[in-house]
Amino acid sequence: MPAEHDGNELLRTEGLAKTFGRGKDEVRAVDGVDLHLRRGEVTALVGQSGSGKSTLGRLLLRLADPTAGRVVFGGRDVTAVRGAARRDYWREVQAVFQDPFAAFHQYRRVEATLATALQLMPSETRESGREAMAAALAAVGLDAAETLAKRPHELSGGQRQRVMLARALMLRPRLLIADEATSLLDASVRVTVLNLLADLRDERGMTVLFVTHDLGQAYYLADRIAVMHRGRIVESGPAEQVVAEPEHPYTRSLLADVPKLHRSS
Repeated sequence: MPAEHDGNELLRTEGLAKTFGRGKDEVRAVDGVDLHLRRGEVTALVGQSGSGKSTLGRLLLRLADPTAGRVVFGGRDVTAVRGAARRDYWREVQAVFQDPFAAFHQYRRVEATLATALQLMPSETRESGREAMAAALAAVGLDAAETLAKRPHELSGGQRQRVMLARALMLRPRLLIADEATSLLDASVRVTVLNLLADLRDERGMTVLFVTHDLGQAYYLADRIAVMHRGRIVESGPAEQVVAEPEHPYTRSLLADVPKLHRSS
């Protein structure tokens, strides 16, 4: 079912589709998705493995080309952006992925990892790059003096994930896509990262797309939930409504795996 549309929209997709293969081997990973993300809200995209949610995230990031449909960001069509236009888009739309260790070069210090974000920053702001690193690390609860010189193996999983969040924040994006960003973390660290994402929404007015297989985490964090199944959005709405009055059988099946839900406060 299509998501609602209003004047507070930051990003929308229209009939977005991505297929792989041809003929009898064709797979519709994303099948005509209409999704709307509102400014300053967390939207959780929920679905089990194979539902198409990560492929949809790659389409929104312009890391893959859709088979059909379009992506509109801030009122402009970004479906086919290339080159410098895509680099400009990446300043405004950043991502944090599932495995924070894979995002690091094994032998590079944190400072070198964060420095890669400077390449996307306007040239006039690059001179203050170290200050941007320190400010971004502080925003995720890490001390620059202790962190910048460390290598990946010297950081915990939660610290690595927060460093990748800091890298994204250096560009001050309008939209952050967190694709299973907590699934490999211990429970206590997972809550810390979820609360950090909520703080980014509340303090910076950042829009967040939280991609997850866990409806419990989605309910804890999100303002709105969109449920994805077999490449389609089958249900969407305010988080309380989707959880309290699920309309689609697939949503009800996801809820059956979450015995008790608690909202963050």
